[in-house]
Amino acid sequence: MFVIIIGGGKVGSHLASLLLEEGHTVRVIDMREDVLLKLHRSLPAEVIHSGDGTDPARLEQTGVSHADVLAAVTGSDETNLVAASLARFEFHVPRIVARVNDPRNQWLFTPDMGVDVAINQADMMAKLIVEEMSLSDMFTLLKLRRGDVELVEEKIHVTAPVVGKAICEIAWPPHCTVAAILRKSEVIAPHGATVLEANDELLVVVRATERAALAQLLARA
Repeated sequence: MFVIIIGGGKVGSHLASLLLEEGHTVRVIDMREDVLLKLHRSLPAEVIHSGDGTDPARLEQTGVSHADVLAAVTGSDETNLVAASLARFEFHVPRIVARVNDPRNQWLFTPDMGVDVAINQADMMAKLIVEEMSLSDMFTLLKLRRGDVELVEEKIHVTAPVVGKAICEIAWPPHCTVAAILRKSEVIAPHGATVLEANDELLVVVRATERAALAQLLARA
C-alpha cells in the first residue's frame, strides 16, 4: 500500500516505522523544523516531506492522487479534519484515518467530512482504564465498525455454565461467534461439536451491546 501520513510527531513517526517494516510505501508530511530533524534520524530521506499537509499543492506533489490511505495524525483536530476532507473530496483517496485529540470534536470526524475511521486516543484510554477496573477478566483486543463489534478474549471459569458443553449446545448471544480456542499450548479452530473446557481462553467476535451476556456465560456460575 501507499500511505501518506500527515504529522511527523510521535504518533506519525511510529506509524511510519511500523508501515515501513511491513513493506509499505510511506510518505510523511510535516512543516516543523525540529520534527523534520528528528524524522531524518529515524526514517529514510525519501519518506520525509517538508510542507503543510492541508495544502492541496503539497499533497499533490507528495503523490496523494495515488495513495491508498491517508492518515492525519497531527496534534491539531482542525488540521486533521482539513487534510482528511481534501484527501477524500479533492483527491479521492479510498481510505482516510484521522486522529481526534479533543473528545469534544469527535462528532465532526464523520464520513460526511471525509473520515472513514476516527481514532480518539483519550476516549480509548479512558475506556481501557474502566475495563481494567472492572471485575470481569474479559479484554478487548480489537474494535470493529467504529466500536459496534469487538474481538474479545476471556478465560472460561471452572464453574461457568458452558464447561463440558459443545458450542452448538450453548445459547450464545445472537451476534456472537467463537473465532478460536486457546487450550494450554494449543490453538483450536472451533466447530459446533467442539466441547469447551474449564480455563479455555476464547477469542470471540461479539456485538458491544451483547458483551455482558457473553461474560455471564463464561464467568463463575
